Amino acid sequence: MSTGDTYTDTDEVDSEQLLAEIEKKRSPRGVLAVAIAVIGIIFSLFQVIIAARSTTWRINVPFLDVQYQVFSLQPLQVNAVHVAFALVLAFLLFPPTWGDGPIFRRGGVLADRIAERGGSSVERILARIRGAIRWLVVDTTGSRITPLDYGFILLTLSTPLYMLQEFDEIRRMRARGMRLGRSIDEVYPIFELPAAAISAIGIPVTEVPYAIIIGAIGIILVLDATRRALGAFLMAIVAGFIAYARWGYLVPRGTPYLGIFSIPELTWFEIIRDLWFTTVGIFGTPVSVSVRFIYIFILFGAFLEMSGSGKWFIDFAYSLTGSRRGGPAKASVVSSGFMGMLSGSSIANTVTTGAFTIPLMKRSGYSPEFSGAVESSASSGGQILPPVMGAAAFLIVEFTGTAYNDVVVAAAVPAIAFFFGMWVMVHFEAGRHGIGGLDRSELDSPIALLKTGWFYLLPIALLLYYLVGLRLSVGRSGWYTIVAVVGLIAFITAYNERTKIPLVASIAAVTALQAAAYATVGVGVLAAITGDTGTALPITEAARSAIGSLDLIVLGVSLIGVAATVRQDAPLLQFDDAVTDAANSTADRLGRSSLASNKVYQFLLFNLKSLESGAKTAVTVVIAVAAAGVIPGVISVSGLGPNLTSLILTVSGQSLVVMLLLAGVSAIVMGLGMPTTVMYILLVSMLGSALEEFGVAILAAHLFILYFGLMADVTPPVAVAAYAAAGVAKADEFQTGVTAFLLSLNKIMVPFAFIFAPGVLLLRYVDGEWTVIGLSDMLDIGFFIPEVLIPIIGVFAGVWALSITIIGYYDSEVSGIDRALFSVASILLMVPALILLPTQTTLGVAGVDVALNTLTSDLVLRGVGGALLVALIVRNRGQTATAGSTTDDRAVGTE
Repeated sequence: MSTGDTYTDTDEVDSEQLLAEIEKKRSPRGVLAVAIAVIGIIFSLFQVIIAARSTTWRINVPFLDVQYQVFSLQPLQVNAVHVAFALVLAFLLFPPTWGDGPIFRRGGVLADRIAERGGSSVERILARIRGAIRWLVVDTTGSRITPLDYGFILLTLSTPLYMLQEFDEIRRMRARGMRLGRSIDEVYPIFELPAAAISAIGIPVTEVPYAIIIGAIGIILVLDATRRALGAFLMAIVAGFIAYARWGYLVPRGTPYLGIFSIPELTWFEIIRDLWFTTVGIFGTPVSVSVRFIYIFILFGAFLEMSGSGKWFIDFAYSLTGSRRGGPAKASVVSSGFMGMLSGSSIANTVTTGAFTIPLMKRSGYSPEFSGAVESSASSGGQILPPVMGAAAFLIVEFTGTAYNDVVVAAAVPAIAFFFGMWVMVHFEAGRHGIGGLDRSELDSPIALLKTGWFYLLPIALLLYYLVGLRLSVGRSGWYTIVAVVGLIAFITAYNERTKIPLVASIAAVTALQAAAYATVGVGVLAAITGDTGTALPITEAARSAIGSLDLIVLGVSLIGVAATVRQDAPLLQFDDAVTDAANSTADRLGRSSLASNKVYQFLLFNLKSLESGAKTAVTVVIAVAAAGVIPGVISVSGLGPNLTSLILTVSGQSLVVMLLLAGVSAIVMGLGMPTTVMYILLVSMLGSALEEFGVAILAAHLFILYFGLMADVTPPVAVAAYAAAGVAKADEFQTGVTAFLLSLNKIMVPFAFIFAPGVLLLRYVDGEWTVIGLSDMLDIGFFIPEVLIPIIGVFAGVWALSITIIGYYDSEVSGIDRALFSVASILLMVPALILLPTQTTLGVAGVDVALNTLTSDLVLRGVGGALLVALIVRNRGQTATAGSTTDDRAVGTE
């Protein structure tokens, strides 16, 4: 029996509807739903081509020895198309307004007052105006595309069109000045009469280069899409930076502190050029990372999810831990962390995974608030879990110049420590309330689940193999893994007891044939058939090349198998409910309900739904990185960066501890209600250089900002992930947020630990740079034990102590004094520098110049913390034994 069968209908929550309400998305139906699906599929196919073929796509024409170039795009053009797709989908998915905001409410009140004073004629005029406004911009049903949406979509299409058609003109303008650009009637003569008419009423569109018009329109479209998808707060921040770029020169240079923000005067032409027609603004590094890395991994997650892996991973986690003490919560920690790693969205993962895990936690005895807090905390923590880490890992790679392999290795220990803390806390909470696990009969056997879903583990293993083993680029690894997922699902679709031997034999035979082709003519079978030749490879190289083509071989052979076994069963096939629902609904609309059970049709729907789901998930990420690109763009072109770093260093008083506290608080505050990617880009642009000035490892600094930014998802009063979980759990929102914040405190302590002890990130300072340790470093006992092994042990022991502090229970209830002592032990074990550095500074102020923050002092304090933790645990166990003895004596006395 799976977990989906272990809770009643009264616990069920429409996760899609709840997620749409939280994200304020439309609920498209009919033609609108089809339009969104088609655009999303085309968007994903475009990104797949970019991942597979880069920015130039050439096709070899078989037998003719002719190569046809489909397209060849510049990075700026690719980024523009990428953002344009996201803008179109944003205007379709998010309405301009629901008509219930403060502006509409206050406007309605004002209109009513005017109507009362103006009489019936004024009332009729106002009613018509209000009706026209509502018709133009308001969607109260969540399924109506407004005229404003259509207008914005048309304008959106014009922006990449100009970029694609007139790129030579853009190059000339960037080099020699934007005023050299042609006007709209010169670029498109068809608009000569409309342009003249507009100019005649005082709007000089023919006197302004069309590039400037299209750039201004594009920036406005990005701002509005940001408001719709991500909220007015982020839009206001981005708009504020644009306004600062224009008028920041008015800040008096001579004013103390404030003068640092004075910048050279920039014209609107220069600002639009830098933000729209270069790769330092909207189409800058964040969007480039989205094009090359983020989107393809979102798509990978979508394919994995639509294959049914999400439900299987949840069931597998429950089969392993569900029957233990606090088993449902432990399973939630494991499954939510894993799915959060793939989805990259705390809210989406909280709602979708929480629909399964939260009811089971409540049923086992956890309070609704604690259940929601566990789910939201684990889901948000998924973005720090390698190897995918949501979108954050790829941004870190690009901003720090660190190899992806090194980022994954460095992030591993802190991420494991966080989830270890979550596991320990739900265990202690279960002990406090006597919460056991689910009955074993309600859970599937792990062995049985592995037999039916082992293939879900292969894509993750392949991804690691491509990234770490073969050291392929991130984008190419994602592309290969998607092909592997599609091939794997095709294999599973064709697989049954009758076909398993022919299927495997056919794959082996084609692989052998491929190896033989490489060994004889130097190219693969298909290339040889079309007349290509090469240099014959040695047997071992030929075999390696053939194995490298295994994903495509499995896909090709399996597709033939699927077509040949349409009416046979597929016992291992368990698509996501979204695929099954889509197959049923489309088959009914086509008037052929039997198609729903057709394996070829199901496989086709699986691929289409994956492409659509990936695009819809990526929309908010792409809009977020496009908007966020304005911030480092303005800082770069205005020359504000060095001044900002100087100001931050001055405010922090050159104290690393103060600097870290400022960075941490800023990350939490700026991250409230904001996507992780935007928060990261914003904070790194402003604080990254300042942290590096203190000699902090650049990778440690960026991970520190990421960890604190994720706290925003569970920090009241916003706590979007926690409040989403409260909706699923039917719990008090604020209390759920407070509990989630406490459960996530490890995300605060662990970053401090790896800042002051980079060995926790497996980093070592060698020849002026920080590098990931290797075997030789591990064999250097004088370094490895005191600077890596002991700090890592200290982190895990400190997490254990912090968990007891938060829950207030070990073997028995922990008193307030002991909880305070456990917290002291936690700090001593994890970050003794937080005690040593302030003490050293205080003594320095008093005139005592002494260096306390040394390796020896660090080790001594960790030892003191370890001894204190052991003493407190022994005392708690002693109290438990005493309490048990007293209870027994009372029972004897009663007898």
